[in-house]
Amino acid sequence: MAPVYTNNQLIGRSLSIGCVAVEITQRCNLDCTLCYLSEHSESVSDIPIEEVFRRLDEVKSTYGERTSVQITGGDPTLRKHHELVEIVRYARDLGLFPALFTNGIAASRKLLTDLAAVGLCDVAFHVDTTQQREGFDSELALNEIREEYLQRAAGLGLMVMFNTTVHRDNFHEIESLVEFFVGHADEIGLASFQLQAETGRGVWGSRDEEISLASVKRRIDKRAAASMPWELIRIGHPKCHNYLPTLTINGRLYPLIDDQNLFTEFVEAFSGRHADRRLGKWQVIANYLLVMLRQPVWLGKFFIYVAQSLWRARRDLWRSKGRVAQISFFVQNFMDASELDQERVGACSFMVMTADGPVSMCEHNANRDEYILKPITFRRKNGELARFDPLQGRNTRREAPARKSA
Repeated sequence: MAPVYTNNQLIGRSLSIGCVAVEITQRCNLDCTLCYLSEHSESVSDIPIEEVFRRLDEVKSTYGERTSVQITGGDPTLRKHHELVEIVRYARDLGLFPALFTNGIAASRKLLTDLAAVGLCDVAFHVDTTQQREGFDSELALNEIREEYLQRAAGLGLMVMFNTTVHRDNFHEIESLVEFFVGHADEIGLASFQLQAETGRGVWGSRDEEISLASVKRRIDKRAAASMPWELIRIGHPKCHNYLPTLTINGRLYPLIDDQNLFTEFVEAFSGRHADRRLGKWQVIANYLLVMLRQPVWLGKFFIYVAQSLWRARRDLWRSKGRVAQISFFVQNFMDASELDQERVGACSFMVMTADGPVSMCEHNANRDEYILKPITFRRKNGELARFDPLQGRNTRREAPARKSA
């Protein structure tokens, strides 16, 4: 068994879970060559908003406040926009950190503004060549769309993320994509590379052997001109993903942290601290510094480490006139539907909240119809019970409301 519970493992220490997806629609406005949706997805009605709220309640009761929640689908922007706003508001009122996961087509400036106003923390735009967007035949060409999306989200206080599915036809473009993300590091918080997997209604099948966690990381390292500390921070199972926070100085990538012992000690000392990403990257750091005032030894460790890091980057700092930006990279290794590894499923840090509780994302995608086609009973706002059939919509038959306890 691969080592999962290590000193640098955040799940169970700083985090109760990596993130939880709540799917609010199965509909999508693209037909991707790699797709996790079902052949039946377009026929499935949106689950009642009351059921969405109940699932968000279960996220909180299972994993606690400050859990990162992906509001997703399909594409969630195809849900009625006033309902999407209410869903984000509800999640934020619960103390969760909601993120909108979208292809961006219907994510207008107005919608993003409305969502930010009610507490949206992040927006993740999925843009890549699997989407067959007319007139864009390469990842380089798609940078035009990425820049447009950055403009839509500018100034709203949202952390912007970009998701890219890695496949045979764009594997050679990873370095140029990293170049784009580094060039916009002051606007982008995270760039995620998701390895091709055979699941859902996509037509491309399994990925080539050359595409792996290791090979994608090597491509990113090549752009960084250095071997980066990908294994330093562990989130979930080591075969599932790698996370690398970096600083960009004068266009060059530097690891935010490269001292394994220091990071492990930091996790031990501050495992109970949670950062509100709505505050911004540098405000989060400032808040940690304030906390360190209660543990003066950490102020010393922090300033020594920062001084050493700045000295190593002194030439780039001089050339950039002291300008520094922060961006993180994430590489996700999804499993084929026919090749589920139960060890990895059991250690999953990326869950989907279903009618029956949380399920591993890879397991959910492999058996999607079992979850999205199942009729459910939900409680209306007035307390009445109603039945929802995903293939027919709401059932108008009502049942007596539950008796209130004395």
